[in-house]
Amino acid sequence: MIFRQLFHAESCTYTYLLGCESSRQSLLIDPVVDNIAQYLQLISDLELNLILAIDTHVHADHITALGALRERTGCQTMMGEPSRAMCVSKTFSDGDIIAFGDHQLIALHTPGHTDDSYCFLLQSAHEQWLFSGDTLLIRGTGRTDFQNGSSTDQYNSIFEKILTLPDKTRVYPGHDYKGWTVSTIGEEKRHNLRLQVSSRHEYEELMGRLELASPKLMDVAVPANLACGKSEKT
Repeated sequence: MIFRQLFHAESCTYTYLLGCESSRQSLLIDPVVDNIAQYLQLISDLELNLILAIDTHVHADHITALGALRERTGCQTMMGEPSRAMCVSKTFSDGDIIAFGDHQLIALHTPGHTDDSYCFLLQSAHEQWLFSGDTLLIRGTGRTDFQNGSSTDQYNSIFEKILTLPDKTRVYPGHDYKGWTVSTIGEEKRHNLRLQVSSRHEYEELMGRLELASPKLMDVAVPANLACGKSEKT
């Protein structure tokens, strides 16, 4: 499989390019509109055909490239079924298979950061990779205080779904603010302080004590992303 982890410095967002070596079909997870020229150049360099662009949720800190990529390449765009973004080509639900060539992702509905948050599980004969969006971060978890977020839902998503995956499962997050690029389920179980709680109630209290400023672009990004990246200025 072809794999690239790409970075948008302003929002500390990771975008993932996955491609099939035999069919040359590829997809992008969480593309940022500022980096669209980079994506298209890399896809061309690797002689790939972009068939799909997907977002893990409606982002509040950057503008998605879903709409622009569909216009430029003809790829399909997808988001999770609870999303209010009506502009996507189609939606996926919990457990749905997203195929590209010889490979496939399993969509896992993991609400909590937002009500439409998803993770994507890539499985092979030897290993599993989880693209965890903003649900599980390296040594952290996504905030739960806007966009129908819920610390209760996030606890359930993390402890009852994500952490049941094998410890060797690689974790590729949607963001990182310290420069870390990958972790594992086992590593996060041992070292992620937000996972060292003994109950759902303790996690709810922990998240409730956070005092976080709103994302700088939230008032612009959320409406734009509900329109697949089209703002009032475009």
